[in-house]
Amino acid sequence: MEQIISEAWENRELLKEKATVEAIEKVIALVDAGELRVANVDSNGEWKTNEWVKKAIILYFPLRKMEKMEAGIFEYHDKMQLKGDYEKLGVRVVPPAVARYGSYIAPGAILMPSYINIGAYVDSGTMVDTWATVGSCAQIGKDVHLSGGVGIGGVLEPAQASPVIVEDGAFIGSRCIVVEGAHIGKRAVLGAGVTITGSSKIIDVTGPEPVQYTGYVPENSVVIPGTIPKSFPAGEYGVPCALIIGKRKASTDLKTSLNDALRENNVTV
Repeated sequence: MEQIISEAWENRELLKEKATVEAIEKVIALVDAGELRVANVDSNGEWKTNEWVKKAIILYFPLRKMEKMEAGIFEYHDKMQLKGDYEKLGVRVVPPAVARYGSYIAPGAILMPSYINIGAYVDSGTMVDTWATVGSCAQIGKDVHLSGGVGIGGVLEPAQASPVIVEDGAFIGSRCIVVEGAHIGKRAVLGAGVTITGSSKIIDVTGPEPVQYTGYVPENSVVIPGTIPKSFPAGEYGVPCALIIGKRKASTDLKTSLNDALRENNVTV
């Protein structure tokens, strides 16, 4: 399948051939079932993007035709089918949550009214809270809490670009934005309103000297919004960054860890 899709990526005329169509549809079915992933951890413990799977997802769009779809009183007009059979999948879905076919949602996940796009992977025990969105190809681990209004960005093109990754046990606070292939480590805690992009400066201020990361939040970090000074022709102004102000305590849950770190640093968010 990988070879067929790679050839079709270079020559779109091959999308007219039955073997190509069948290969693309098979990949989407495997992604939908969680048997293939856009990204996974390799033998070295590093996240690896499976470019050819992303290419299959991109090539799936021109194969689909617009059609009318109905779900109860709701009517849609789109190319992509929606997921179904949630009872069989063991997923709790609160109306009007929507997940597109080609996304994987593991047993035990809970979807409040929210949206999950094609290629996304949502693992077991994860809560996708009200009006949270999980974009194309985003990889969400086990027991993650995506709080109300969280925006997890989608990354489809270029095919080699890394998707957003949120690892097991992370707590993403209300109205946080995580986009552009940003990576949130295991059990990290993001306070309300934190924005993490692929180029965001994340500064650990817990030690005597600041330690800076770019687009990556280390595991167990407790993070809040911050600013750093930057000079412009018109003067010096604060530009957004994220501040690591503590580490999650093993003895406490995620929300308690956030509250403790805020209290210890006399910070209100």
